[in-house]
Amino acid sequence: MKIYFSLLAALAFTVPASCQTAETPRVSQDGKYQNPVFEPILADPTVVKADDGYFYAYGTMDNWGDGKGAHLIPIVRSKDLVHWTYEKDAFLEKPAWKEKGGIWAPEVVQVNGQYYMYYAYSTWGDPNPGVGLAIADNPEGPFKDQGKLFLSAEVDVPNSIDPFYAEVDGKKYIFWGSFSNAPTQGTFALELAEDGKSVKDLTKKVKVAAGDFEAVMIQKKGDYYYFFGSKESCCEGANSKYNVRVGRSKDILGPYLDKNGKDLRERGTGTVLVHPSAKYAGPGHNSRFFTDANGTDWLLYHAIDRTQPTVSTGANRRVLMLDKLTWNDGWPEILNAEPSIEPTVAPLFK
Repeated sequence: MKIYFSLLAALAFTVPASCQTAETPRVSQDGKYQNPVFEPILADPTVVKADDGYFYAYGTMDNWGDGKGAHLIPIVRSKDLVHWTYEKDAFLEKPAWKEKGGIWAPEVVQVNGQYYMYYAYSTWGDPNPGVGLAIADNPEGPFKDQGKLFLSAEVDVPNSIDPFYAEVDGKKYIFWGSFSNAPTQGTFALELAEDGKSVKDLTKKVKVAAGDFEAVMIQKKGDYYYFFGSKESCCEGANSKYNVRVGRSKDILGPYLDKNGKDLRERGTGTVLVHPSAKYAGPGHNSRFFTDANGTDWLLYHAIDRTQPTVSTGANRRVLMLDKLTWNDGWPEILNAEPSIEPTVAPLFK
């Protein structure tokens, strides 16, 4: 769940908070990197590889304590998923279709030759959050707001945040949903119009996971679509218990089953991919994974260093993490199911 105000590393990998807007050397002479790959905050990351060859990552609106106020969806850029440079904020001003709230959990994808940003608009505990859309001609924006797709009350799904976009067999879908115990809770999918700017029919939603999941990301590998979702508390500083769990299906709309064959539409399911460690609390809300030139898959997500859990504003210091995904009998794994803290061979992109 997103919130508006959200050293085992060697000296060569340590980044003062005052220096985080510049690209920082993070790969050692032997070609290894060490987490985190960006700080102080890039929460709920979405990542897109643009036509210019760069990766662009976008994060939830947060006040970093850098004197610039709340960043209206910060944008960082990288050639290799390791070295990230802060570029600018995606919005010049906050969208006006909702009276109160922050802009959370952006989902940026290329659609019809443009860059679409689906985003959540919500306050903490908002009874009627919603999902909106903004569009830009290039990945650095500025993004021009197109207004809302729907509010929770309009689609009858509580806590309607964390949008995710997928296009399969010529059909465009929006997935969304977040924590709730209400009878109508869950993660759902709706088909979008051909231009991706509106929902075809708000009444035709399909439930794909239970309401103890949020931050859905679905990606195909081989014969399966893999559902990645986050559970438990995202934003309690060093006590955050966020963790990522997975399921898989041969159909984009499910049913998704975990490794034990349990349907993700039932609460308490999902095979754990990454969980908190002694060093990092609350690892979760991952991006899509990317395959490097060696055929290795890499996943970005946020986590909280227990020794530095907040910034000066009180926001959760959710740093950007990068870890290798391996595959075992058709299931994704992260080493020890924990955020890596040791130097790791960096991805290779040509």
